[in-house]
Amino acid sequence: MEVGLLIKQKLAELKLEQRDLAVAAQVTESYISQLLSLKKLPPAPGRTDIYEKIERFLKLRRGKLAELAEHQRNEELKKSLAAEPVPLLKDVRELILGKCAAGKERRVRSIFETHPFGEMERLVSQKLLDVVKKVAKDELDNEAWLRSVAHLAGRSYEGLRVSILEFLDTDVLSVSTEHCASFLEPLIESWDIDLSTFGLEIVLNRRLISGHAKRVEFVEKEAERTGEEPGLKKFLKYESVRVNITQDEIEFLRKLRFKDRQPTALYYYRELQNLRDPLHFRTLSVRKNSNKSLGQSQPLGSVAPLHQFRDARGIEKQLQLDGRKGAIRRWDGDRGSRN
Repeated sequence: MEVGLLIKQKLAELKLEQRDLAVAAQVTESYISQLLSLKKLPPAPGRTDIYEKIERFLKLRRGKLAELAEHQRNEELKKSLAAEPVPLLKDVRELILGKCAAGKERRVRSIFETHPFGEMERLVSQKLLDVVKKVAKDELDNEAWLRSVAHLAGRSYEGLRVSILEFLDTDVLSVSTEHCASFLEPLIESWDIDLSTFGLEIVLNRRLISGHAKRVEFVEKEAERTGEEPGLKKFLKYESVRVNITQDEIEFLRKLRFKDRQPTALYYYRELQNLRDPLHFRTLSVRKNSNKSLGQSQPLGSVAPLHQFRDARGIEKQLQLDGRKGAIRRWDGDRGSRN
């Protein structure tokens, strides 16, 4: 069953009008009408809050509309995959180039026009979209922010919410002039690109966005190690450690990286001591009545210092002893190979 059909059935069953649903979902009646008449594809579930509002209003099972929308969108995607991608509209390109840093605009324009919808144009356009879409999604429930943007764009509050729901579904292949006028124009002040590294610096409207500068870079990184360090495995085998350590702390220790060294269990013991020592961090709010068992997520610094572990001294002593035994074995092995 399609999303529009189910909503129609529930509206008839509850004797409600489309305008009632529009008010509950905080969108325009026109948007609801197009959704029910299949003129608009239902928005992606992970990018909108409209399904939760409609489900509450129509007394539907939570997640039902999202399931139908996902299926409907997948079917539509299968049909569109064979179609040729359409280049950016001229007005969209002009708006993007108009926001480019003054010293780079002429050169970037030349690249765009020499290679229409080439790698450079797609890269810049997609990254600008990604940044603005993230801002729009984060502020979707912020009525004051939405009204400010609506005022700048000359739109109504409900009309802007509809535009956001559609904008969050778009990509570089389907961005429209309306999307640019509603979001890229008011939210982006300027952007600059390093043509040698393709690093992008995007400056957002500081009147509307607190963290107004964003940087997108392409850098070489070492490949991530997928296995767990032997020293950490050994450290976590100690019963007194396992009953007190939290999942957040385990994840922190797992993310530690060592290029040419292999840390011991004693290292992880002392690293955890440092992590829990309040002198090393600014004071954070403490969650009360937290359960300190393995596998339960708690904020770092929210549990007792490591020296309060049961038999903590015994743990360190045992770790030191194990480390010395290992060093002696390695020394004996080296001496045997020299002889």
